[in-house]
Amino acid sequence: MSQSAPSLPTAAEPIVRFEGALAVLSLGAGEGRFTAESVAAIDSCLDEVLASAAVSLITTADSKIWCNGFDTGWLAANPDATVPTMLATERLFARLLTFPIPTVAAVGGHVFAGGVMLALSHDVRIMRADRGYVCLPEVDLGVVFTSGMTALLSATMTPSTAHRAMVLGHRFTPAEALAAGLVSEIAPLEELADRARAVATALGGRNREVVAGLKRRLYAPAVAELGATGPDPAMLAALYAAPA
Repeated sequence: MSQSAPSLPTAAEPIVRFEGALAVLSLGAGEGRFTAESVAAIDSCLDEVLASAAVSLITTADSKIWCNGFDTGWLAANPDATVPTMLATERLFARLLTFPIPTVAAVGGHVFAGGVMLALSHDVRIMRADRGYVCLPEVDLGVVFTSGMTALLSATMTPSTAHRAMVLGHRFTPAEALAAGLVSEIAPLEELADRARAVATALGGRNREVVAGLKRRLYAPAVAELGATGPDPAMLAALYAAPA
């Protein structure tokens, strides 16, 4: 009798390590989903990075899934924590948008929903070339993005790409994601980590206050919206009903 493959852990299990002057944040070996605990843990990792002398940050994952967004099963089981968790996640996006060192997302697998927003909050995105999708499936889930999410997506995508991704729910292959500007480059999986290190190293060493100041001005409208207004009841209902 054949055995089914073991299921992946759902929530992100973030850990940060340092490779010389580079900080490497791993979302873990699961689906990288957002819960109250995982968002707080990512924030704690970023605190550790800021307290270090790291010149750049790489965010990676050890799974076929880079990040699958909110853990809808967890949200449904913890309704009192849903709104605070979603607001905290939006504030995490804002923090990454204005992080004072260059940030590189090394996307080695699928990235969906809130995971796309996490990736877009990085300065540079490098994706595995041969497989994986970038997709915002909210239209099929019956979810209307919050004002903060809309501001973030509008600030980091061209209008035509935003429409295709947000309204049409298109699943972008790596090549399509590159052509649409959702990722900066694509690379074979075996070269992804080295390429991310090379890019992060080349971008590092700039004044932190200047980098943060430039980002704050560039993304001021999105930062002002992120975490300011919670989801409406219709969005919550759709999330609770979404497949876990």
